[in-house]
Formats: sequence, structure tokens, C-alpha cells
Amino acid sequence: MRAFLTMLGVVIGVAAVITMVTLGRGATEMVKSQISKLGSNLIVLRPGLGFSRGSMSAPQFSKADVRAIQDQIYGVKSIAPVDTHNVMVIYQQIARATDIQGTTPEYFAIANWKIAAGRAFDAADVSKQAAVCVLGETVRKELFGRDDAIGQSIRIGNTSAVVIGVNASKGQGGFGEDLDDHIMLPITTLQRRISSKRSNQNINQVMISGEDGYPSASIVADVTALMREQRGLGNNLQNNFTVIDARQIAEAVSSSTQVMTSLLGAVAGVSLLVGGIGIMNIMLVSVTERTREIGIRLAIGARAREVLLQFLVEAVTLSSVGGVTGILLAYGLCMNLAKAVGAPFLFDLKINLIAFMFSVAIGIIFGFMPARRAAALDPIEALRHE
Repeated sequence: MRAFLTMLGVVIGVAAVITMVTLGRGATEMVKSQISKLGSNLIVLRPGLGFSRGSMSAPQFSKADVRAIQDQIYGVKSIAPVDTHNVMVIYQQIARATDIQGTTPEYFAIANWKIAAGRAFDAADVSKQAAVCVLGETVRKELFGRDDAIGQSIRIGNTSAVVIGVNASKGQGGFGEDLDDHIMLPITTLQRRISSKRSNQNINQVMISGEDGYPSASIVADVTALMREQRGLGNNLQNNFTVIDARQIAEAVSSSTQVMTSLLGAVAGVSLLVGGIGIMNIMLVSVTERTREIGIRLAIGARAREVLLQFLVEAVTLSSVGGVTGILLAYGLCMNLAKAVGAPFLFDLKINLIAFMFSVAIGIIFGFMPARRAAALDPIEALRHE
């Protein structure tokens, strides 16, 4: 029981360190994965400041703004204007409110949308303002259930549209948003048949995809300068739009998560030191209790270094067994906690080996003083000990 309680500090310390670091790495990968769902090399231009869809006072963008970015900004691979509204969608007796996104065919590639069934709308559909749409998986499931949605007609606001495609599911976004709760249709169809906007500035989001290998920071700077010029903002006026670089967001969030993981790992590592102190205390008690045994060994010819080695091996054994037990405990904790929070379970052999070696080092460091004390005992005094 005493040996078990001695090891318990090491077990908890090793398990805590491995669990914190493993879950932190899983959380970092989860954030990267969720942001990558939005698209690769993605830059988003929005009216207003911050991450909102744009304030009522901030002017939206026009087709001229989109053409200017396409023609004047170097490094832009493709660009897609987006006009988003929340409307009521009806199919037979089923009705629900959802986001509808009027855009162009380039949007599917920029935002990394794959078609699971049917097809996406094309440039011809945009040109002739075709009443066609592509559903997100959540909308398809709630409107049609197990039935085939392709070719069916749904009512979007006051307009009927034929379902020509269904997007592959992306699941939850980084802020708990359901990425599959949407309907996409040609931007000309939305603006002429559904939206009540008649202004030229009727685009509330511009999606930009950068060329592979081209620095996104340069595109962000160039787009910012161009939009200030397009909107006539003087040097003394702040931006009334926001340029968001998805890659920079991913890097910033990943960096913050890694820092938090390191801090949590360091805090958990303190419990390993506490476990080491526990080993040292128990070994000191053991030396006191076994003084006569040590005296007998020394009297019949045992060398001081052999006594030192005996107690050192005991301390290292306690810490090593505690380290292995802590690794097994951490493995089970990580699997269950990762499943509970929805993060990937990333087994890292390196951190497990480091934690184990650290536990062994704890045994050597904190077991050395009691072992040295035992080896330094005088045989005669040890034999007289009661």
C-alpha cells in the first residue's frame, strides 16, 4: 500500500502531462481542419469591421469592385461575389428558414465545396438567371428526408427553383455553425427574383482564392489599398470593410492553442515533482526503518556503493512502474476525452517517451539522497539501532 501511494503521485503526473499535451495537439488539428473547410488560400472581403457579415451603415460591394480586384490585384486565382439572405424555404408541407447564397460557379472551388449528387450551376445558369439551386446536406435532409432531391422544385421566398445538386457535408464550423445549412443559387437569380435590393452595391461578401505559393499577406494589403481607393477613403478615415485571411487566422489560433497546451503541460508537470518528493520522503522513512538491515549488510562485506545501488534501484523501480501506469491511464483518458469533445486522438510516441524518461529521472534524482544516506551509515551504529 505504501509503495502504491508513493507511485500515485508519479502516475497522476505522467497521466496529466500526456493528457494535456495530447488533447492540446488534437484541439489544434481540429481548429486547422475546421478552418480548412472554408477553403484553401482563402481571403474574405466583408463590409464593416470585424467578423460580422457587415453593419447596416457600411456600404456593401459592387460588381465594379469585384472586377477591379480580378483585374488589378496580382496573385488572385479566382474570385466570387456572394449575396446572402435568410428566407423561408418551402417544400410541400415542410417550411424552414435558412441562408441562401447567391454566387457564381467559382465559389464552389474557392470555398472547397464538393458536389455529392447532381451538379453545380454554371456560367450559363448565371447568365440566363436560371431558377436552379444547390442544397446543403442539412436542408436536403430536413426537406426531403430519404427521398431524392434532384429535379424537385422548392419555393424560396416568392420564387420556385429546381434542385440540381446537393453539396457534400462539411459538418460543424469553427464557431459551432452548421456549414451544411444553406442553399446556393446563381447570384443573378437571387438579385432579380428574390432580393429586394436595387442598388448597385448589392454584394455583401467577396470570396478570393490566392495563387498557390503566393503570399496571402500581399493580397490582403493590395485588396485593402484598392478598396480604400474604390470607396474614396482619405488618409484620415478608417476602413469601412474587413479583409480576412483564413490562413493567418488558422496560424494565430494554432499558435494560441500550442501556447496554452505548453502552459497546461508545464502545470501538469509540477505534479511529477510532487510525486518525486513523495518518493524521496518514503525512501527516507525506508532507510530509517531498515537501518539494522543495512548494518548487517555492511558488516558482512557489502560495499557502500552496493547499498547505494540497492536503494536507488528501488526508487527508480517505483517511479518507472508509476510512469508506465501513468502512460496507460493517459491513453485511456485521451481516447475518451477526445471522443467527448470531438477532437482527433493523436497518439504521440515522443511525448510518451519523454514523460516516461522524466519519471525515471525523478526516481534517480529524488532517490539519490536517501540512497546516499543509507550507504553512509556506520555499520556499528546501524547494528545498535532499535
